[in-house]
Formats: sequence, C-alpha cells, structure tokens
Amino acid sequence: MGKNNPDALCPLKWRGTNLLGFALTEVRDILLSSPLTLTEPSVPPLPADSAQSSPADSAQSSLTPPAQPSPAAPAKLPEEPIRDRDGLTEEEFLAAYQPGDYPRPSVATDMVIFTVTDEDEGNYRKLPEKELRILLIRRGGHPYLGCWALPGGFVRPTETTEAAASRELREETGVDQVYLEQLYTFSQPGRDPRTWVMSCSYMALIDSSQVQLQAGDDADMAAWFKLVCRMRCQEKGKELWELELSHDDILLRALLEKGEKEPFTQCRILENDGLAFDHARIIACGLDRLRGKLKYTDLAIHLMPEYFTLTQLQQVYEVVLDQELPTAAFRRKAASMVKETPHFTENAGHRPSRLYQKNIEG
Repeated sequence: MGKNNPDALCPLKWRGTNLLGFALTEVRDILLSSPLTLTEPSVPPLPADSAQSSPADSAQSSLTPPAQPSPAAPAKLPEEPIRDRDGLTEEEFLAAYQPGDYPRPSVATDMVIFTVTDEDEGNYRKLPEKELRILLIRRGGHPYLGCWALPGGFVRPTETTEAAASRELREETGVDQVYLEQLYTFSQPGRDPRTWVMSCSYMALIDSSQVQLQAGDDADMAAWFKLVCRMRCQEKGKELWELELSHDDILLRALLEKGEKEPFTQCRILENDGLAFDHARIIACGLDRLRGKLKYTDLAIHLMPEYFTLTQLQQVYEVVLDQELPTAAFRRKAASMVKETPHFTENAGHRPSRLYQKNIEG
C-alpha cells in the first residue's frame, strides 16, 4: 500500500468502483492530471459616483442580482353587477318591487304619561297627600267612541317612533324636553278592530305644574286620572291585578291576569270597563316599569317641580310604589339625588322646610 499505488486511495471494499458503478481509477487519473486551482472572480469596475464606497459595499453590490422589470398590471375589467336568482340587479329589483305584494301593519305610538299631584285636603295644617295620575283622552270617533284611551297616534312616513311620541306629547300637554322612555311594542293580532296595528308604547314623566292639557284631533276631552293598581289575589302560579282609574265622577276598571313570573306585557285582560283597545295592558306595563326603576334609579326626580322638600320626594316614592318607606333609610338613599338650596317653604300652618333641587352631578 505505497503512496504510488493508485488503489491505496480507496478502501479495499470499494476498490475499483463506487456505488454508482463509475471507475474510480478514471476519476483519479483526471484529478491527478488536472489539479484544481482557485481563482478570485472578476469584479466589474465601479461607476464614478461609487468611487468612495467601501470594499464591503462593493462586494455586496456585486452579489445583488439586477432588478427585474415589474410585469405590467393587467387591465381592470368593469365589475359585473350582482344579480339575484331572477337575474335582476338591485336597481332593477327595486324598480319592479310592489309593496302591496306583502301585508304591512300600521305603526302607532301610545303614550303612558305619568305625573304626581297634590290631593285636595281641607286641613291646612296637614301636608297634602300625593296622587299618581295618568293622562287619558276621550275618543271622539270610532272605534271605541266615547271610551278613554292613552294619547297617541300613527307614525308618519317621515318620522321615527320616538319623534312621533314626542310630537303627540307636545300636542296633548304643551310640554317638551321631558323624560321619555320606550316601553314595549304591542303587536298582538286583533288588538285594533280597524286593521293590523302595532303600537310602540312610550313612558313619559312630567311635572304637572307645567302641563296645559289640550285634546288632540281624535279626542274631545283630556284629563288626568288617579291611578291605582293592586294585586287582588295570587294562587296556583297566577296573579290577579285590579286596575282602577278615576277622575271626578268617572271611574274606569280593568281586571288583569298574568303568570307569577310573567311580565305585564303578557298579561290577559279578563274584564275591561271604559278603556279602549288593549290600553289596560299598556298602562299596567308602564306602572310596573316605573315601580321597578324607582328601586335603583332617581327616576322619580322627573316627577318633581324645580324646588321640593325631602318629605315631598318621599311621598312621591310611596305613592308610586304603593307602600310606606322608613324616613331615615329613604333620606340616606336620596342624599345623592338632591342638593340643598338656600330656600325654605313658606306654607302657613307648619314650620318652614328646606327646599332641594335635583343633583345633576349625582
């Protein structure tokens, strides 16, 4: 195995051939006859403006491939309009659309407008009791001619339901910019004998001293009715509620039934004496909403005049909730709702009391 022995370059096992079957002796002869030499690649001369570049920059630029021209953007074809299953574009569909192909309901708004007034009291030494009242109008035309109903009307094509409610409120009471809240949309079939009418009801709270009642176009009288709503009995998961509204010698009654866990929006009118449509249900729904919110909000403030005593505010809470409240606990609750003023009451018969205002920052 001397250094002049050509077969000494390969292990004995593979002497004379490799795995691919080539003669290693031929490869050896080529390598011995033409030894490999390494030469540096030629570098093209730098342009004049690059004469100050460093050798590293030159080497880097020589390795950067020449920029290839970007392919031309394909011509943008006009977008094909989207067509439906009948081959119509949206513009063609709307032009051919017939609104009469589908039944459509009329949309109305009904307003549950609450206020609190002082009960007439002969004893001037006793503070007048508060009464919760609701605004009703007597219908001057069919249907339900002569019956009492909530103020409201149909929504015009150019207004929202809230705008329609505000308009009706302004027309009936002469007041604007009051608390307004949507209650519920009543859509039971057959609720209006004229046609399919859906009522989007709203609740409003106003100070009675600012109101100037005036009957609307479809009414011949508007009046504030004292409102009382109490549960008569409860058994077998059902509740029976009695709704009573009174004004002078006018007395309206309704008897409502609902499940123990059902909202008033789902109650059934068992008896109805003097109220139009399903407005007994809407009134009960509005009162239930007001009572619920008084437990965790300062909503009752919207029923108060600009200046009031804490006793008057407590009376409002009690008449709405239909229950007496401990004075000390109520005043702690009301502390964040109101702020003191330098004014006092000047009523004869009892000592002056400090007046308060709504605390806007509370």
